[in-house]
Amino acid sequence: QVQLVESGGGLVQAGGSLRLSCAASVRTYSSYAMGWFRQAPGKAREFVARISRGGGSTAYADSVQGRFTISRDNAKNTVYLQMNSLKPEDTAVYYCAAAYTSTSVQTYNSVAYWGQGTQVTVSS
Repeated sequence: QVQLVESGGGLVQAGGSLRLSCAASVRTYSSYAMGWFRQAPGKAREFVARISRGGGSTAYADSVQGRFTISRDNAKNTVYLQMNSLKPEDTAVYYCAAAYTSTSVQTYNSVAYWGQGTQVTVSS
């Protein structure tokens, strides 16, 4: 069983930055690809970014490419999402995700574990 706990959400003005963190309670953290999804009110949960088990490969949704950066520290069992140039449309609950493969962690129905979510609100 993998427990994921997100932190770092909050309220920020458009153009600002936030860094989300997700700590995993599992001994074999490096066995999991990690990702971030988000869900805005009334909308489906959508893929944001993912990182491979070793951290050497990343992928992003087109809507955040060039503004968000995903990274991980396997020594700390933590994955991060640095969000810059935030826009009001980035407002959502952000969820951390874990799966055994990079392909699985960026596909909603294939994610093995979810965090509880952290709210990000961007004001205009």
